[in-house]
Amino acid sequence: MVRAIVGANWGDEGKGKITDMLAQTSDVVVRFQGGHNAGHTIINDYGRFSLHLLPSGIFNDNTTCILGNGVALDIGKFIEELESVLAQGIPTPKILVSDRAQILMPYHVLFDTYEEERLAGRSFGSTKSGIAPFFSDKFAKVGFQVNELFMPEEELRARVANVVEKKNIELKYLYNKPELSVDEVFGQLMKYKEMIAPYVADTAKFLNDAIKAGKTILLEGQLGTLKDPDHGIYPMVTSSSTLAAYGAVGAGIPPYEIKDIITVVKAYSSAVGAGAFVSEIFGDEAEELRKRGGDKGEYGATTGRPRRVGWFDAVATRYGVQRQGATQVALTVLDVLGYLDELHLCVGYEIDGEIVKDFPVTWKLEKAKPVYKTMPGWKCDIRGIKEYDKLPKECRDYIEEIERQIECPIKMVSNGPGRNEIIFRK
Repeated sequence: MVRAIVGANWGDEGKGKITDMLAQTSDVVVRFQGGHNAGHTIINDYGRFSLHLLPSGIFNDNTTCILGNGVALDIGKFIEELESVLAQGIPTPKILVSDRAQILMPYHVLFDTYEEERLAGRSFGSTKSGIAPFFSDKFAKVGFQVNELFMPEEELRARVANVVEKKNIELKYLYNKPELSVDEVFGQLMKYKEMIAPYVADTAKFLNDAIKAGKTILLEGQLGTLKDPDHGIYPMVTSSSTLAAYGAVGAGIPPYEIKDIITVVKAYSSAVGAGAFVSEIFGDEAEELRKRGGDKGEYGATTGRPRRVGWFDAVATRYGVQRQGATQVALTVLDVLGYLDELHLCVGYEIDGEIVKDFPVTWKLEKAKPVYKTMPGWKCDIRGIKEYDKLPKECRDYIEEIERQIECPIKMVSNGPGRNEIIFRK
C-alpha cells in the first residue's frame, strides 16, 4: 500500500511529526520532491531534529529511506545532514538515492543569491538554496543527473564545458559576477561522485518491486498546496510540485498505487516568505502566537526566519485539501491555542465588495479581506490528552467546525510536538 503525507497550505504544517509517527509501521519512506530549502522538525526518543533532505523515516531500523528522482539533490548538504544525525546517536539508516535524481550545484546557490539581489524589493523571498535556478536548469536540459557522474569522464567534461559557457554569459552580462571554471565544476562533480556512490540505486525499480511484494510505502512531501507552481499563489511559490499526485512522478511509481493521502493542516495559519496571506495577524497578537507556536516557536526550520502567523483560513485550507485529493486530514499544533479567550476562523474572503468562498487566483487574492467566524476558546492545556472525548467541548467544537469547513474527515489531532502526542479519531 502507498500513502502520501502532504501539506494543505504554505508548508510548516507539521508533516515531519506525522511522517515520523507513521514511518514506524512503513517499510519504505520516500522524499519525492523539493530540496533542502524547507525543513521538517521531529521530536522523538532520539532527541530533536530539523531534517531538510533526509526522509523522516530515518529513525526506524525497519525502514528503507529513498531520495527519489523528483528531489533537488544537494549532495554536500545530504552528506552533512546525514553525518549530523549520526553524531546525535541514531543508528545508521538504510538510504537509497535515485540514479535519476538531479544534482543541485554550488553555482545554483550563487545564481539564486544574485537574482534576489537583482530583484531587490521585487524579490520572491527565496531561501537562497538554489532551488529555482536548479529547476530552471533541469527543464532547460542543462542539469546533471546522478547517473551521469558515472559516465566516461571525457563525455561528462564536454557536458560541463557546454553548461559553463552558457552560465558565464549570464554571470558576465546579467549579474556582473565572477565566471565559472570548467575544471572547478568538473572537479566538484568528481567529489560528488565519491560522496554519493554508496547510496545510488535504481529506486523506481526498487519501489515497484516493493509494491509487488505488498510493502507499505510512505511518500513524504515538502511545503504545501499553496506553494505549488501550478495551483499555488504563483509567482510566490516553490519550483517543484507540492501535490500528492506528483508523488507518482517524483518517486517513479504508477499513480493508481497511491491509496491514502494524509493532508496535514495546522490549527492556525503560518508561512515563511512572501506572498498573499489573507488571515495574517500582526503586532503583539502575532508575536504572542509566534512565541507559543510549534515546539520552539514559529521560526523556519531552514532559515530561522520568524514565520508570518494568522488565524485558521478555511478558504485556503479547503482548496488545499481538495487539490491534494485528501482522503483524511491530520490537524496539528492544536495545543498551542489553549491561551486564547476566543478564536477566529476565516470562512470567506471579501473581494471588491463580494463575499467569496472559493480560493481565487493570486491577483484577486491580493485584494481579499478576511471574513471571520468567532468561537470561544477552551482556556486550558490539552497536552497529554489521548482520547478525543476528553478534550474540552470548546476544543471539540473548534475541530468539528474546521472539519465542516474543509469538507474532509479529521482523523488525527496532534496536541503536542512529540511523536506520540496525538489523538486518533474514528
